[in-house]
Amino acid sequence: MTMNTTTTTTTITTSTIAVLGAGRVGTTLAAGLAAAGHRVTLGVRDPGTAAARSDASVSAVATAIANSDLVINATPGDGSLERLTGHREALAGKVLLDVSNATVRSADGLPGGLLHRDTSLGELLQAALPATKVVKGLNTMLFSVMTSPGALRNPPTAFLSGDDPDAKDLVRAVLSSLGWQDDWVVDLGDISTARGTEAVALLVPSLLGSVGFVPFAIAVAR
Repeated sequence: MTMNTTTTTTTITTSTIAVLGAGRVGTTLAAGLAAAGHRVTLGVRDPGTAAARSDASVSAVATAIANSDLVINATPGDGSLERLTGHREALAGKVLLDVSNATVRSADGLPGGLLHRDTSLGELLQAALPATKVVKGLNTMLFSVMTSPGALRNPPTAFLSGDDPDAKDLVRAVLSSLGWQDDWVVDLGDISTARGTEAVALLVPSLLGSVGFVPFAIAVAR
């Protein structure tokens, strides 16, 4: 059921966006962002194979990064640090929205533990990419909710963590274009606050076992 609301949203701006990763998260984000009017390129290691799975423009990772204002990391979190560190120079000066969770996978493929204890993937990415403005967000929901937040019965919450206010403002504007109302987006503070949202991944296996594979998001009730 779509929610009706009169909440004022952030002014929507068009951005050139590189989405890294051609899995369900990456292709869903690419399609939703393109439909919202952004210029989107899916950055992948094998453009020929990914082109058949996406309506967005597809290119090599380095090319997608070079031609973007905003880069979204939708690669599997357990390998994201190594992948993105390999593009340190290309990512310099960019805003990087990291939507991944770095977890140890159990036998069923679901999160079985945190890969980076006492820290977070967001923090490690910021430390490894000091010239990049890292923002953590959209990592506490099923991928379909990222681009269709209004499809839920209750308002979801998108948490943001990052050190740069301007980078978070850009992410807010992009989220607004996807239907995220201003008061659904909560700025938690600097990048160290990503530890809390990344830990939510440990709730996913039991949550899916209880409610099934349906759209969901963690939300703040207030």
